[in-house]
Amino acid sequence: MKKYYTRACNFYYNKTSKENVKKRISLPIGGNKSLSFDTIEIITRTNKKKINIKNINNLPLKIKKKVLIDIDNISKAKKIPNLKFNNLPIIMGILNITPDSFSDGGKFNKKVSARKQIQKLIYDGAKIIDLGGESTRPGSKEIPQTEEWLRVNKVMDYLKSKKIFVSLDTRKTFVMKKASKYKLDLINDVSGLSYDKETINFLKNSKLPFVLHHMKGTTETMQKNPSYNNVLLDIYDYFDEKLKLIRKKGIKHNHIILDPGIGFGKNTKHNITLINNISIFHSLGLPVMLGISRKKFIKDISGQNDSKQRIGGTVSSSIFSMLQGVQVLRVHDVNEVNQGIKVFKNLNLNL
Repeated sequence: MKKYYTRACNFYYNKTSKENVKKRISLPIGGNKSLSFDTIEIITRTNKKKINIKNINNLPLKIKKKVLIDIDNISKAKKIPNLKFNNLPIIMGILNITPDSFSDGGKFNKKVSARKQIQKLIYDGAKIIDLGGESTRPGSKEIPQTEEWLRVNKVMDYLKSKKIFVSLDTRKTFVMKKASKYKLDLINDVSGLSYDKETINFLKNSKLPFVLHHMKGTTETMQKNPSYNNVLLDIYDYFDEKLKLIRKKGIKHNHIILDPGIGFGKNTKHNITLINNISIFHSLGLPVMLGISRKKFIKDISGQNDSKQRIGGTVSSSIFSMLQGVQVLRVHDVNEVNQGIKVFKNLNLNL
C-alpha cells in the first residue's frame, strides 16, 4: 500500500508569520506563531507534489484524512517537562567528559575544567546541558559502563545544585540509573534505544523524557559507505516503527524528541538532504533536535574555507534549521550560535 508523507514548506517568520496566522493564511509550527507555513509537500516513494493549505479539501478523501492528521501534528504545541518552548530554538550545550571525542576530547575530562565549562555554557545561554562520558565519534569503541559512570559522576553532584535542564548522553542503562539518583531531565541515547535491551524498561519505569535518535550501524561501522533507498523517508519510517514499538512496550507519553542523527551513518549528501527537508519530521508530532555542530558536512561544503571549530558553518546551519522549525540545537559553541541567532532575530524584528 502506498504511504504518504507530509512536509511543511514555504515558511514565514516573525511579524509576517504572526499576521498570516491571524488571517489564517498560514499555520504555526509547533504552536509557535512566529514561524508558520502555508504550503505542504505530499511525498511518496515515487512522487511528490506541493499544494497550498487552502486547497487541502480538493484532495482525494484518503489522502486528505492523512494530510489533516499530519498538519495537526505539525501545528500543535510541543511539551517536555521542565523545558520551555516559548523562545526557540532551545540551545543544548555539549559537555563531553571524555579523552577522545571528535572535537573537544580531553578538554573537559577533569572535574575542575568540566565544572568551569558548565558555568560557561549556562552563562552563554544554554538551556540544556548534554553530558556525555563516552565518545560516539565515527570509529569509536565502547568503554566499560563503570568507566563511563566514573567520568560522568565528576559533575553530577555539581549539576544538582544548578537550575539547568540536564540531559545524559549515554547508551547504557547502568549509567542512566546511576545518574537518575542525582538530577536528570532527559536521556539522549544515540543508539535509538537499541544498544541496551534494558533501556526501554528503564524509560518506561522512570517516565523520563528521551531523545529518539537515528544511527545506521554502530559507532565503529556507521561511516563505512552508508546507503539508503531514500534517506529522508527511510529515517521517517524508522521513527514511525520505533515509536510503535515504544508504545507497545508501554511508554505512552509524548515527552520524546526526534533526532535524525546528522553524521551518524550518513554521508554528506545524506546530511544535506536531511537538513534541507528536516520539516518532514514535524508531522510525527514531536519536537525535533539537530546536532550539526562542527560536523564534517561543513568541511565538505566549505572546502578551503574549513576551520577547526567550523563556527561559521555551525551558525549558518543553525539559523537555517531554526527557520525550518527545529526546536532544539545541540552545539559546542553556545555563545557564538546564540550571538548569530540574536542578531538574526533582531534584524528581522519588523519583517
